[in-house]
Order: sequence, then C-alpha cells, then structure tokens
Amino acid sequence: MARFLKDRSKAKGLVPGSLVLIGKQKMEKSIIQFMQIDTDSLVEEEVGSTREALEKLNPEAVNWINIYGIHDLDMIQNLGSEFELPGLLLEDILNTDQQPKYENGETYDAFIMKMMHQVGNSNRIHAEQITIILRKDCIITLQERRGDVFNPVRERIRKNKGRIRSHGNDYLAYALMDTIVDNYTILIESIGTKVEDLEDRLFRQMDTKIVEEIYQFKTELNYLRKSIRPVRDFLVLLNRTEDSYIQEKNRKFLADLYELAVQCTDAIELYNSLVSDQLNIYNSNMSNKMNEVMKTLTIFASIFIPLTFVAGIYGMNFRYMPELDYKYSYPILWGIILLLAGGLLYYFKRKKWL
Repeated sequence: MARFLKDRSKAKGLVPGSLVLIGKQKMEKSIIQFMQIDTDSLVEEEVGSTREALEKLNPEAVNWINIYGIHDLDMIQNLGSEFELPGLLLEDILNTDQQPKYENGETYDAFIMKMMHQVGNSNRIHAEQITIILRKDCIITLQERRGDVFNPVRERIRKNKGRIRSHGNDYLAYALMDTIVDNYTILIESIGTKVEDLEDRLFRQMDTKIVEEIYQFKTELNYLRKSIRPVRDFLVLLNRTEDSYIQEKNRKFLADLYELAVQCTDAIELYNSLVSDQLNIYNSNMSNKMNEVMKTLTIFASIFIPLTFVAGIYGMNFRYMPELDYKYSYPILWGIILLLAGGLLYYFKRKKWL
C-alpha cells in the first residue's frame, strides 16, 4: 500500500458521507474511555457505548471521551447521531488518509491531525490519524489504536498540574494538540541529528549505502511535510474564526502553538534542503573521483602513445632497416623511450596535471 495515498477503492461510487474505513484495522475491538475532571475530583473509567458516555456528561466539568479503534462502523454511526456530527465528518474520521484539517461546525470544532512516530531504530516514519472534536459540553478524541500518545496529558490531569482542570474543554483540546505538535519537534530533531551526522560521513566515505540513506531521509522529510504543513495552515484559520469553541482566554495558547508549528515546518524545509545539498555533494564527489581516474588513465595513455609509435616503427617486418645492423641500436632505442617518457612526465608535472 502506498504511503502518500492510500487505497480508496472501497469508497468508489458511494455517496458522500458513506461510512467506509480507508486504511487498516489496527485493533480487534474498540474501547471507549471516559474521564470527567473538575478542580476537586477526577472520574476515570471505561464505558460500554457512546450513549453511556453521553449520559455521564456534566456541563460543569471537563468531559473527555477517548475512543481507541475506529473500525467499528456502528459505533461511529451512533457517535454521529448522539453527538450531532454530520456524515461528512464521520467519513473524514474513517479515512485514515485524510489530510490534517480544521472544521468549524454548528455544534463542534473538529481537528484531524497525524501522530508521527518511528519504530525502533528504523528511520521510517509511521502515522496514526487522531481526530479531536471539541463541543461546548465535552471533548471527543478518536485514535486508530491504543497507545501512549496522550499519556503526558493524562498524568498532568491525575497529578492536578497545569490549567486543564480549571480552563475548560477547549484548553484540554489545546493541550492535546500541543502534545502532538511537541512530538513533531522531537521527531524532526531526531531526523535532523542523523542528517547532520550523515554530512560528516559524506566526506570520509563514498558508497551506495550513503546515497540510499540520503534518499530515505528525503522521503521521510516529505512524508513529515505532508502531515505537518496543513496543521500550520489550519491554526491560522482557527485563530481567525470568531465563532469557534475556543474561549478568548485560551486563544493566546493557540498563537504559541502556531509558532511551534511554523518552527516545525521551517525545520523540515531546512533539512530537506540540506539533504538535497548532500545528494549534490555526493554526485559531485563521485564525478570528481571519476575525473581523477580518467585523468590518471589519460596521462598513462599519453605517455605510452609515442612509445608505442616508436616500438611500432621498429616492429615492422621490413628486410632492410639500417638501425637493425647497428651495434648500439637497442640501448639508443631505450634511451629515446626513457627520454620521451621522462619529458612527458616533466611536462605534466609543470602543468600541474600530476
């Protein structure tokens, strides 16, 4: 399956808003977690359905519904009907190839983002789609699989650190988006360090492994750019939208998040340019190395051409050649050969070709 564009054949010919999972199912069973937060208490539990989560909402508290596994189409359908979410948004949630976007609805703000991560020591980057839906009474997050993406936020809530318990659902939405963008910076820094180290190796060794790494880094940086640049763009739109569910007191945090997203995209562009330069340097070094080899071969050929000419003359099978009967012909011929070779070497040295 292509990384930059996933197979959409299952959705071919269907009406807009049809619920079809684009991508792979990454969990056997969906899990719904509910967290209710206020300044004095915390409720954290697993619920059996979106209806049960809806019934537990407290308008005076921060309510967080987190869903692991988006493959259950009936659950997604129920989520849409119970929380008044349109079919087109549900379709975007199920399309794991959806470009990051912000959607301002009548009863919600929706943010679709990509959580990027590396597996082990591999340079290959994998993406997980995360949807954040902000309503006046709650926040809903949907993830493709269970993971530790939002664990730092959960730990802050459990330890009552920061503003989450007192600043409302919109601040929690900001905190979750901030966690995702922070992860971008860590990932870009990791790749950037490897790209810079590659530059040192570039001048010490020349092999195909280096050019393979260069192409791999270029591919991964383009993959990052595809997923991160739209985040910067929709943050601009979010800051300009007056009827969003982000309260005025929390909008200053969005400005800080936008600056961090800009820093990420600038770093990606910088490293992409650096990788392109490294590829050019590699090609230039290979050309220079080939030129050195060709120069050496040309010098040897230039030396042996006149010597071959002399040897060719005296290798002809004429019956009468006066030099053949002369006693010192052989040493004289060697003297001419050495004189020609030495003269050419001196000439090349003087021209600084050697």
